[in-house]
Amino acid sequence: MNPRALTPVLRVVNHCLHLLVAGLLALAAARAVHGGGPDAPRAVLAALAAGAVYAAGPLTPAVGRRRAATVLWLAALGAAWLALLAVSRDGVWLAFPLYFVQLHLLPRRAGLAVVLATALAAAGGFALHQGTLEAAVFIGPVLGAAVATATVLGYQALYRESEQRRRLIDELRATRADLAAADHAAGVLAERERLAREIHDTLAQGLSSIQLLLRAAERALPGDPTAAERHVRVAREAAQDNLAEARRFVRELAPPLLDGLPLAGALERLCATSADRYGLPVHFTLSGSPTPLPGPYEPALVRVAQSALANAAQHAGARQVEVTLSYMGAEVALDVVDDGSGFEPAAVAGGSGGNGGAGSGGFGLAAMRHRVRALGGSLTVESAPGQGTAVAAQLPLPAPAGHHGVSGAAEPAVFVVSAEPADLGAPAAREVQEERV
Repeated sequence: MNPRALTPVLRVVNHCLHLLVAGLLALAAARAVHGGGPDAPRAVLAALAAGAVYAAGPLTPAVGRRRAATVLWLAALGAAWLALLAVSRDGVWLAFPLYFVQLHLLPRRAGLAVVLATALAAAGGFALHQGTLEAAVFIGPVLGAAVATATVLGYQALYRESEQRRRLIDELRATRADLAAADHAAGVLAERERLAREIHDTLAQGLSSIQLLLRAAERALPGDPTAAERHVRVAREAAQDNLAEARRFVRELAPPLLDGLPLAGALERLCATSADRYGLPVHFTLSGSPTPLPGPYEPALVRVAQSALANAAQHAGARQVEVTLSYMGAEVALDVVDDGSGFEPAAVAGGSGGNGGAGSGGFGLAAMRHRVRALGGSLTVESAPGQGTAVAAQLPLPAPAGHHGVSGAAEPAVFVVSAEPADLGAPAAREVQEERV
């Protein structure tokens, strides 16, 4: 009788049981009124009393949860039913739904005993109204009790089997999740070990060699300048080899869109693939003259564009998106503007989630901001509900070789201080700039 403990199928059966009880009580009262007789008023009152007692069960939260309240309600319902059976033989039909109620609310042994007692009481009451005691009088109540018992016990067996199967499925899902997590962790550890071995066998060994060569050159000075020059030359060659290895690592970890393409070409391809994938127009615009960017810049800008395009298509419901890459001398900027549903940036920053360009829960926005800030740049988000979203990422560009700016952080002179500026021509300056990148 506890609605929260019922499955959808059992809830439907429960409603049908309520309708059956109400119909049988109405039938008993109607037949008593139609037949007349001195017991007609008492039969109607008994039917109303039995209906009121029965209705009190589903409305009482303790019934079905606490044994004392359940037993007390069943006892009151049984007493009301016996009172109806005493004044009307039509009360015998109410025994059939009572079987289901008793078997559902009571433990198995107690339920079977109460059902048997109810069947005997129904047969006895019907025999008193008939004025005769025959075997046929017991067939109906006992057969109804057998059918109800078989139905309830069969459903309980199926329910237990279904619950056991559900638990097995839950355990299987949990095991699969654990295996997937373990495989992921093993993959991460294996990749870390691979990178550690690669770095140890290439970069670490090369840096150790450079350190030893520079120490040897330091010891050779000033007594043997020729040997010191030879050590420095070998160290420089080792540094060039290490720089090539480092760039190889960057290429392996960079987004696949950058393979063999400049940043503008990678973004143009990203816009084309996003338009095909999400089915909305994505326009790309290049502003300014492209200049070489530091190694981490291009992967970061591609990732920001990917995240902003995905959020515009998946969360904002945008109809079109504009992507602009701008080279502005001192900085490079990436702007992604959509005409989607927009959101409240303050709400996303507060962790309340959102839609639009920020993505679900604001995680995409936080990831973009962290990626840009890690490179010394800034990320600006302008949006409002119903007014679209604009995401702008700005990254500072390093000053050209030989430029003496006011800010010491932007001067490349720190990379050429150990060389002789008079001997550096344009090719050498470009080589220094490449090594700086």
